[in-house]
Amino acid sequence: MARRILVVDDDPTIREVVADVLRMEGYEVHVLGSGEEVLPKVQALDPALIVLDVMLPGLDGFEITRRLRRSSSVPIILLTVRDGELDKVQGFRLGVDDYVTKPFSPLELLMRVKAVLRRTGGWAGEPEGEAVLRCGDLVIDRAGRRVFRRGQPVALTAGEFNVLWALACHAGRVLTREQLMELAWGPEAVGGPESVTVLVSRIRDKLEDDPAAPRWIETVRGVGYRFKPE
Repeated sequence: MARRILVVDDDPTIREVVADVLRMEGYEVHVLGSGEEVLPKVQALDPALIVLDVMLPGLDGFEITRRLRRSSSVPIILLTVRDGELDKVQGFRLGVDDYVTKPFSPLELLMRVKAVLRRTGGWAGEPEGEAVLRCGDLVIDRAGRRVFRRGQPVALTAGEFNVLWALACHAGRVLTREQLMELAWGPEAVGGPESVTVLVSRIRDKLEDDPAAPRWIETVRGVGYRFKPE
């Protein structure tokens, strides 16, 4: 079955160009022109990935991402005319998986779509060994890409899961942000080392009883992060 991709942009030309190049690669593509349609469409469609413009009538791309991340880890690629570092950090902080700046070539976007789908469908640095890691009341299921804390599911985005798994597989070892990027995403890593900082902060918010005094992920100042097994 073809993977479904939702393309959201208020420019009909961009919508159709993006849709055409994705359909030529065998994807099932659905298009929308306004932000207010996105949330119900995602619920009905259950897409494998969303290509989402930032500047939309109704809800903008940042607000849509914020609302989606309350209940969904669907991969999101943001399209924007702005190339500022703060905008990218804001997007990664909200949970987007990649960023493409307009104007862009359809081929570039296609390559990024494929890269994100590869990353979210499997981990670039999977080691041999256990598919499930258990650390006290924390359970990380690699195959199912699920995390449980005290028996309750914890909703992580694809990027958050990749970083957590990379840290947990190297428990007790200090990893730099650059090493984490390579382990979690391989050579196709995007976003820069600062995106790892954002992801670790979000993981702590979801896993830790007190994110300011983390039990699981320790910051080694000036170096990187270390997962602390019990």
